[in-house]
Amino acid sequence: MNLDEYQLAARAWLEENAADDSPESDPVVRSKEFMAKLYDAGYSGITWPERWGGQGLTQAEERAFSTAARDFTLPIYVFSIGLGMTGPTLVDRGTDEQRERFVRPLLRGEEIWCQLFSEPGAGSDVASLQTRAVRDGDGWVVNGQKVWTSVAHHADWGLLLARTDVEVPKHKGLTMFVVDMRHPGVTVRPLKDMSGRSNFNEIFFDDVPIPDEHRVGEVNDGWSVAVTTLLHERLSISAGVGMGTGRDDPTALAALREVVDTSDPLVRDELVELHIRNRALALFNQRLAQETKAGIFPGARGSAAKLLLAELTLYQADLGTRLVGPDSVVDGHPLSHAISLSPAMSLGGGTNEIMRNIVGDRVLGLPPEPRVDKTVPFKDLKVGTQG
Repeated sequence: MNLDEYQLAARAWLEENAADDSPESDPVVRSKEFMAKLYDAGYSGITWPERWGGQGLTQAEERAFSTAARDFTLPIYVFSIGLGMTGPTLVDRGTDEQRERFVRPLLRGEEIWCQLFSEPGAGSDVASLQTRAVRDGDGWVVNGQKVWTSVAHHADWGLLLARTDVEVPKHKGLTMFVVDMRHPGVTVRPLKDMSGRSNFNEIFFDDVPIPDEHRVGEVNDGWSVAVTTLLHERLSISAGVGMGTGRDDPTALAALREVVDTSDPLVRDELVELHIRNRALALFNQRLAQETKAGIFPGARGSAAKLLLAELTLYQADLGTRLVGPDSVVDGHPLSHAISLSPAMSLGGGTNEIMRNIVGDRVLGLPPEPRVDKTVPFKDLKVGTQG
């Protein structure tokens, strides 16, 4: 079928399947059921390789489905990390055995994934992490702590970046692993934010074994694997993790038009500006997606896309507050939750300041900031007890 027919078919399927007919049901169970139906209908992993469970189609079909899905809020949040970050990393950098074992169950909604990078002392500077993976016979044993991890309290598996060598500079002594989040040595503790919700978690690893076949990439080459993950993370964040996230956003253009006085020309000017910013980001994301499909590595421009989304999110929250007025910050108003969450976009996936440094250094060719740790062994850095 042509793209118009594909989009119409996708929309018809979504109209029949995307609505939650049982709002009291467990949201995780609901998400798994929906992902299974999405997969069976051929709309999960649209551009992922057929060999590993994807549909093997093009970005054109992906965009057609995303267009059809933009008026729906799909129950896929618990799978957002797997679909946007860990799954693509395994497709790009995993072994055939890892792809065979993990990719299809993710796309079918059978297993939930999280990403385990940040630590209490290693946020923007992830390479300063101290979680250790030590050789133990044919495998590894992990000890340490991670934090700010989304959906970890639901996750079956995690993509873990750990330190495997303290004798080399910090970027050169890291290795990536797939870790079983259900192992008894893994403790997950939800963290509450200002809204009272628990969107993030802290995780503790106490003598957690990992078989060597769950190592992703070469030993001590984990940073290059992490860069792959971070690229996918920034692209997926900037693109709204692919699909179906717009209908319930109270700061989105369509939602604001319903609650403000559009007869006021100044208000219309503000809404036009919001539309322009949204459209510019959408076109930029579309270009990056097309280049990626064509084998052109977007590189640091993915950081530019993530930065644009963070600034757009803050702009939307500010605009909604100004147009709606004081009622927008009252607890219970649809805008209040969106406003409280908007600053998080400028932190998660790399702060705006880090994104600007990356764009300046790697896209614009500006002089990088001075660094004194590029050649210093990690054990000699003053980043806490090395153990």
